[in-house]
Amino acid sequence: MPMASYSIEWKASAAKELRKLPKPVIARILAAVETLVVNPRSDGVRKLTDTESTYRIRIGDYRVVYNVYDRKLIIEVIRVRDRKDAYQ
Repeated sequence: MPMASYSIEWKASAAKELRKLPKPVIARILAAVETLVVNPRSDGVRKLTDTESTYRIRIGDYRVVYNVYDRKLIIEVIRVRDRKDAYQ
């Protein structure tokens, strides 16, 4: 039985953060986020401690922080930041 695919939703603040980045970085981040629709917990993804459903993925010097809602099959991107600023 094939796994159901997730849909991706961007918080307005995360989309705004993404738009401020250099174009090649945006392309890499979008490509990496697209891979999450098949497996939101693939290799290289880390669960954030003390959270129910929040994960992060590293893309070069950037972090994408997102929530996974398994019942609704939704991935909500909540933050896109440089590594040094990602957790503030």
